[in-house]
Amino acid sequence: MIGRRGWLGRTLLATAGTLPAAAFARKPQAAERLPDLAQALSRRQPPVAPPAIVFTDASGQPHSLENFRGRGMVVNLWATWCLPCVTEMAALEALSQTLAPFDIAVLPLSSDRGGIPRIAAFYRDRGLTALPMLLDPGGAAGQAFGARGIPTTLLIDRQGREAARVEGAADWSTPDAAALVRNLIG
Repeated sequence: MIGRRGWLGRTLLATAGTLPAAAFARKPQAAERLPDLAQALSRRQPPVAPPAIVFTDASGQPHSLENFRGRGMVVNLWATWCLPCVTEMAALEALSQTLAPFDIAVLPLSSDRGGIPRIAAFYRDRGLTALPMLLDPGGAAGQAFGARGIPTTLLIDRQGREAARVEGAADWSTPDAAALVRNLIG
C-alpha cells in the first residue's frame, strides 16, 4: 500500500513534465488557415486509372466517375465529423465556383452514416450552395482509392486518370490553387 505521501509525490512527479509543456503549448491554428496546396500535393507519374467506384446523389441516384469522363474532377473524401474536412469545405466551395466555367467538377463524397439529412444540415449551417451533396456509403470509395484517412482529395484528369492527390486538408481557395488544379487536370 502506497502511503499518502508516496501517492502525492508520485502524482506530482508524473505531472511535472506535462506542466512546462502545457505552459508553452502552441496555439491552435485558426480554422481559416489551411496548408498551401502546392506543398500538400502528391503527383502521380504517370497518371493512373482510378478504381471503379459508385456514389449516390441527394436523390439516391447512383453515379460513377465514368459519368464525368471528359470533365476534370476534384474528388474529395470527407465527413462532417472530421475537423480538417470541415475546415476545408469553404475552400472547396470557392474552388468549385472558380472551376465551374472550365468544366471541372468538385465532387465531395461524404462517408457520413447520417446520410443526406446530416449533409444537408451541414451545408445549410455553413451556407454551402455550390457543392453537390454526394454520399460514399461506408467509405467504399476511400477504401478503393487506398486513402489513408480523410480528408483525401483526388485530382482526376479529363482522360479519367488520377493525376494527383492530397492527403489532409489544403487551401483550395486561392487563385494559385485553382491554376494548379487546372494545369494538372488539363
